Amino acid sequence: MASADQDDIGPDDLAAAELALGLLDGEARVAALARVAADPAFALAVAWWEARFAALFADGADVAVPPAVLRRIEASLDGLALDGGRRVVAANDNPGVGAWRGAAIAAGLAACLLLVVTVMLALRPAPEPVRVPVPVPVAAQAPLLAALAPSEGKGAPIAAAYDRESGVVRIGGAVAVPAGRSAELWAIRGTAAPRSLGVMAAGRVVVPTALRAQMAADTVLAISIEPAGGSPTGLPTGPVVAAGKLAG
Repeated sequence: MASADQDDIGPDDLAAAELALGLLDGEARVAALARVAADPAFALAVAWWEARFAALFADGADVAVPPAVLRRIEASLDGLALDGGRRVVAANDNPGVGAWRGAAIAAGLAACLLLVVTVMLALRPAPEPVRVPVPVPVAAQAPLLAALAPSEGKGAPIAAAYDRESGVVRIGGAVAVPAGRSAELWAIRGTAAPRSLGVMAAGRVVVPTALRAQMAADTVLAISIEPAGGSPTGLPTGPVVAAGKLAG
Protein backbone atom coordinates (compact mmCIF):
# COMPACT_ATOMS: atom_id res chain seq x y z
CA MET A 1 0.00 0.00 0.00
CA ALA A 2 1.17 3.54 -0.57
CA SER A 3 2.88 5.27 2.36
CA ALA A 4 0.97 7.80 4.39
CA ASP A 5 3.89 10.28 4.10
CA GLN A 6 3.42 12.44 1.04
CA ASP A 7 7.22 12.99 0.76
CA ASP A 8 7.94 9.24 0.67
CA ILE A 9 6.50 7.91 -2.58
CA GLY A 10 8.18 4.66 -3.51
CA PRO A 11 8.37 2.83 -6.86
CA ASP A 12 5.52 0.54 -5.83
CA ASP A 13 3.24 3.56 -5.25
CA LEU A 14 4.00 5.01 -8.70
CA ALA A 15 3.69 1.65 -10.47
CA ALA A 16 0.32 0.96 -8.82
CA ALA A 17 -0.93 4.48 -9.63
CA GLU A 18 0.25 4.26 -13.27
CA LEU A 19 -1.53 0.93 -13.73
CA ALA A 20 -4.68 2.30 -12.11
CA LEU A 21 -4.62 5.32 -14.47
CA GLY A 22 -3.97 3.15 -17.55
CA LEU A 23 -0.62 4.80 -18.31
CA LEU A 24 1.28 1.53 -18.72
CA ASP A 25 1.43 -0.34 -22.03
CA GLY A 26 3.40 -3.08 -23.67
CA GLU A 27 5.77 -5.11 -21.52
CA ALA A 28 5.41 -2.72 -18.58
CA ARG A 29 1.64 -3.33 -18.43
CA VAL A 30 2.08 -7.11 -18.81
CA ALA A 31 4.62 -7.14 -15.98
CA ALA A 32 2.36 -5.03 -13.75
CA LEU A 33 -0.67 -7.26 -14.38
CA ALA A 34 1.43 -10.33 -13.60
CA ARG A 35 2.50 -8.72 -10.35
CA VAL A 36 -1.14 -8.02 -9.45
CA ALA A 37 -1.83 -11.75 -9.76
CA ALA A 38 1.22 -12.75 -7.72
CA ASP A 39 1.58 -9.97 -5.13
CA PRO A 40 -1.48 -9.38 -2.89
CA ALA A 41 0.02 -6.20 -1.43
CA PHE A 42 0.59 -4.70 -4.90
CA ALA A 43 -2.92 -5.74 -6.00
CA LEU A 44 -4.36 -4.03 -2.93
CA ALA A 45 -2.36 -0.88 -3.74
CA VAL A 46 -3.72 -0.86 -7.31
CA ALA A 47 -7.28 -1.29 -6.05
CA TRP A 48 -6.72 1.55 -3.56
CA TRP A 49 -5.54 3.92 -6.30
CA GLU A 50 -8.39 2.91 -8.64
CA ALA A 51 -10.91 3.74 -5.93
CA ARG A 52 -9.25 7.08 -5.17
CA PHE A 53 -8.97 8.08 -8.83
CA ALA A 54 -12.58 7.06 -9.46
CA ALA A 55 -13.73 9.29 -6.62
CA LEU A 56 -11.53 12.12 -7.92
CA PHE A 57 -12.74 11.91 -11.49
CA ALA A 58 -16.37 11.41 -10.45
CA ASP A 59 -16.43 14.96 -9.09
CA GLY A 60 -15.78 16.54 -12.51
CA ALA A 61 -18.36 16.99 -15.26
CA ASP A 62 -17.70 15.73 -18.80
CA VAL A 63 -16.60 18.50 -21.18
CA ALA A 64 -16.92 18.02 -24.93
CA VAL A 65 -13.83 18.86 -27.00
CA PRO A 66 -14.53 21.75 -29.44
CA PRO A 67 -14.44 20.50 -33.07
CA ALA A 68 -11.72 22.99 -34.05
CA VAL A 69 -9.47 21.79 -31.22
CA LEU A 70 -10.12 18.17 -32.11
CA ARG A 71 -9.16 18.81 -35.75
CA ARG A 72 -5.92 20.50 -34.72
CA ILE A 73 -5.04 17.60 -32.44
CA GLU A 74 -5.67 15.07 -35.21
CA ALA A 75 -3.59 17.11 -37.62
CA SER A 76 -0.71 17.46 -35.16
CA LEU A 77 -0.62 13.71 -34.60
CA ASP A 78 -0.01 13.25 -38.33
CA GLY A 79 2.68 15.94 -38.32
CA LEU A 80 0.43 18.23 -40.38
CA ALA A 81 -1.48 21.48 -39.88
CA LEU A 82 -4.58 22.66 -41.67
CA ASP A 83 -4.21 25.99 -43.43
CA GLY A 84 -7.17 27.05 -45.53
CA GLY A 85 -7.96 23.50 -46.55
CA ARG A 86 -4.40 22.78 -47.73
CA ARG A 87 -2.29 20.11 -46.01
CA VAL A 88 1.04 21.68 -45.09
CA VAL A 89 3.84 20.01 -43.17
CA ALA A 90 4.23 21.74 -39.81
CA ALA A 91 7.26 23.97 -39.55
CA ASN A 92 8.53 22.25 -36.42
CA ASP A 93 7.82 18.72 -37.68
CA ASN A 94 11.33 17.30 -37.83
CA PRO A 95 12.85 14.32 -35.97
CA GLY A 96 14.77 16.46 -33.48
CA VAL A 97 11.75 18.56 -32.49
CA GLY A 98 9.56 15.45 -32.33
CA ALA A 99 11.95 13.76 -29.91
CA TRP A 100 12.02 16.80 -27.65
CA ARG A 101 8.26 17.11 -27.84
CA GLY A 102 7.81 13.45 -26.86
CA ALA A 103 10.18 13.85 -23.92
CA ALA A 104 8.32 16.97 -22.79
CA ILE A 105 4.97 15.17 -22.96
CA ALA A 106 6.37 12.22 -20.99
CA ALA A 107 7.85 14.54 -18.38
CA GLY A 108 4.58 16.41 -18.11
CA LEU A 109 2.61 13.20 -17.62
CA ALA A 110 5.08 12.03 -14.97
CA ALA A 111 4.81 15.37 -13.15
CA CYS A 112 1.00 15.23 -13.26
CA LEU A 113 1.01 11.66 -11.97
CA LEU A 114 3.37 12.59 -9.15
CA LEU A 115 1.18 15.54 -8.24
CA VAL A 116 -1.97 13.41 -8.18
CA VAL A 117 -0.27 10.71 -6.11
CA THR A 118 1.04 13.29 -3.64
CA VAL A 119 -2.36 14.96 -3.28
CA MET A 120 -4.15 11.64 -2.78
CA LEU A 121 -1.63 10.58 -0.14
CA ALA A 122 -1.98 13.90 1.64
CA LEU A 123 -5.77 13.61 1.68
CA ARG A 124 -5.79 10.02 2.91
CA PRO A 125 -6.81 9.83 6.59
CA ALA A 126 -3.99 9.07 8.99
CA PRO A 127 -4.09 5.53 10.43
CA GLU A 128 -5.54 5.08 13.89
CA PRO A 129 -2.83 4.85 16.54
CA VAL A 130 -2.27 1.40 17.96
CA ARG A 131 -2.92 1.37 21.69
CA VAL A 132 -0.97 -1.27 23.56
CA PRO A 133 -2.09 -1.84 27.16
CA VAL A 134 0.80 -1.50 29.57
CA PRO A 135 0.47 -3.57 32.74
CA VAL A 136 0.91 -1.52 35.89
CA PRO A 137 2.97 -3.38 38.47
CA VAL A 138 1.33 -3.71 41.87
CA ALA A 139 3.64 -3.24 44.80
CA ALA A 140 3.74 -6.20 47.15
CA GLN A 141 2.32 -5.61 50.62
CA ALA A 142 4.87 -5.35 53.40
CA PRO A 143 4.70 -8.16 55.98
CA LEU A 144 3.26 -7.65 59.45
CA LEU A 145 5.82 -8.13 62.20
CA ALA A 146 5.52 -9.06 65.89
CA ALA A 147 7.87 -9.63 68.80
CA LEU A 148 6.36 -12.37 71.00
CA ALA A 149 7.50 -11.78 74.55
CA PRO A 150 7.93 -14.84 76.79
CA SER A 151 5.09 -15.03 79.30
CA GLU A 152 7.45 -15.69 82.23
CA GLY A 153 9.56 -12.65 81.32
CA LYS A 154 12.66 -14.75 80.76
CA GLY A 155 14.54 -15.05 77.47
CA ALA A 156 14.57 -13.02 74.28
CA PRO A 157 11.38 -12.19 72.40
CA ILE A 158 10.43 -14.54 69.58
CA ALA A 159 10.22 -12.84 66.15
CA ALA A 160 7.17 -13.53 63.98
CA ALA A 161 6.39 -12.29 60.47
CA TYR A 162 3.09 -12.63 58.60
CA ASP A 163 3.28 -12.59 54.78
CA ARG A 164 0.00 -11.08 53.58
CA GLU A 165 0.54 -12.39 50.05
CA SER A 166 1.00 -16.08 50.94
CA GLY A 167 -0.85 -16.12 54.30
CA VAL A 168 2.12 -17.74 56.08
CA VAL A 169 3.36 -16.88 59.58
CA ARG A 170 7.06 -17.61 60.14
CA ILE A 171 8.45 -17.92 63.65
CA GLY A 172 12.07 -16.87 63.96
CA GLY A 173 12.91 -18.28 67.38
CA ALA A 174 12.90 -21.64 69.11
CA VAL A 175 9.95 -22.64 71.27
CA ALA A 176 10.53 -25.29 73.93
CA VAL A 177 7.90 -27.96 73.38
CA PRO A 178 7.79 -31.03 75.69
CA ALA A 179 7.70 -34.49 74.14
CA GLY A 180 4.23 -35.60 73.08
CA ARG A 181 2.98 -32.00 72.92
CA SER A 182 2.48 -29.40 70.17
CA ALA A 183 2.96 -25.64 69.93
CA GLU A 184 -0.19 -24.00 68.61
CA LEU A 185 -0.47 -20.42 67.26
CA TRP A 186 -3.49 -18.25 68.10
CA ALA A 187 -4.85 -14.91 66.83
CA ILE A 188 -6.71 -12.62 69.26
CA ARG A 189 -8.52 -9.65 67.75
CA GLY A 190 -9.62 -7.09 70.32
CA THR A 191 -11.82 -8.69 72.98
CA ALA A 192 -12.84 -11.61 70.76
CA ALA A 193 -12.04 -15.20 71.73
CA PRO A 194 -8.73 -16.63 70.48
CA ARG A 195 -8.85 -18.27 67.04
CA SER A 196 -6.53 -21.14 66.24
CA LEU A 197 -4.22 -20.47 63.26
CA GLY A 198 -2.79 -23.98 63.36
CA VAL A 199 -0.10 -26.16 64.93
CA MET A 200 3.41 -24.87 64.33
CA ALA A 201 5.54 -27.10 62.10
CA ALA A 202 9.15 -26.29 61.21
CA GLY A 203 8.66 -22.76 62.52
CA ARG A 204 5.76 -21.83 60.25
CA VAL A 205 1.96 -21.84 60.12
CA VAL A 206 -0.28 -21.44 57.07
CA VAL A 207 -3.22 -19.28 58.17
CA PRO A 208 -6.62 -20.62 57.03
CA THR A 209 -8.16 -18.47 54.31
CA ALA A 210 -11.23 -17.70 56.43
CA LEU A 211 -9.03 -16.18 59.18
CA ARG A 212 -6.67 -14.06 57.07
CA ALA A 213 -8.94 -11.00 57.35
CA GLN A 214 -8.19 -10.94 61.09
CA MET A 215 -4.45 -10.74 60.48
CA ALA A 216 -3.98 -6.99 60.80
CA ALA A 217 -2.07 -4.49 62.88
CA ASP A 218 -2.83 -4.78 66.62
CA THR A 219 -3.91 -8.42 66.30
CA VAL A 220 -2.25 -10.40 69.10
CA LEU A 221 -0.36 -13.59 68.24
CA ALA A 222 0.03 -16.12 71.03
CA ILE A 223 1.71 -19.51 71.33
CA SER A 224 0.35 -22.16 73.67
CA ILE A 225 1.49 -25.68 74.48
CA GLU A 226 -1.27 -28.17 73.62
CA PRO A 227 -1.77 -31.90 73.33
CA ALA A 228 -0.20 -33.50 70.27
CA GLY A 229 -2.05 -32.29 67.16
CA GLY A 230 -3.52 -29.19 68.83
CA SER A 231 -6.22 -28.14 71.26
CA PRO A 232 -9.22 -30.50 71.29
CA THR A 233 -11.60 -27.70 72.33
CA GLY A 234 -10.81 -24.94 69.82
CA LEU A 235 -9.47 -22.74 72.65
CA PRO A 236 -6.10 -22.72 74.40
CA THR A 237 -5.96 -25.48 77.07
CA GLY A 238 -2.27 -25.34 77.95
CA PRO A 239 0.08 -22.60 79.09
CA VAL A 240 0.67 -19.58 76.85
CA VAL A 241 4.42 -19.31 76.47
CA ALA A 242 4.69 -16.14 74.34
CA ALA A 243 2.48 -13.35 72.95
CA GLY A 244 2.80 -10.05 71.07
CA LYS A 245 0.97 -7.64 68.74
CA LEU A 246 1.37 -7.49 64.97
CA ALA A 247 2.51 -4.17 63.56
CA GLY A 248 3.31 -2.79 60.10
